[in-house]
Amino acid sequence: MPIDEFIIHVFCLVDDFIKEETSSTPLRKRGFSSHLTDSEVITMRLVGEYLGFGDEKPIWEYFKRHWLEWFPKLGCRTTFTRQSANLWFVTQKLQKQLLQKLDADIDDLHMCDGFPIPICHFKRAGFCRKFKGDASYGYCASKEETYYGFKGNIIISGLGVITGITATAANVDERDSLCEIIDNIKGLLLGDKGLMRPSLKEDLHKKG
Repeated sequence: MPIDEFIIHVFCLVDDFIKEETSSTPLRKRGFSSHLTDSEVITMRLVGEYLGFGDEKPIWEYFKRHWLEWFPKLGCRTTFTRQSANLWFVTQKLQKQLLQKLDADIDDLHMCDGFPIPICHFKRAGFCRKFKGDASYGYCASKEETYYGFKGNIIISGLGVITGITATAANVDERDSLCEIIDNIKGLLLGDKGLMRPSLKEDLHKKG
């Protein structure tokens, strides 16, 4: 599918979802209206991440450079980043609706894995004030290194659809955080040996 058709398709899907979600309750009850619509911002985020852009800056730069005619009210990067961050709950709801439409939540095969989320170079960890009180030190076995930040846990269906994701402080056992994202899945769950624990196996068996 050409990229222009992809952008249109994503926008229509997102816009229909937001209209349905806000039919009785608006997203904003006070404050100034944003220049970009929420549908435009979420569309830019989804398309940008699909293209491999990891955060708001390259996404904003890409649309500013190539698609400004389609998004003429795209303002400064700071405003775009702030609006995008404030829509996290809408994006989360949209993701849940999509996985249900794709029947990913009832797939009989899922895979899980944990991954490090460092927030700074390890040498600067002692001076880092980002997420103070929330981040911590952890160990990544695959890279054989200690890092400072968070630990992610993700579950995908057999078709590659994300059905659950969470993040905790880096010192939290990923077997504990996994329990937060398995409620809506059934069937076989595959993971590496780092997830082996008798009590976890028993809990998963009870959930089906």
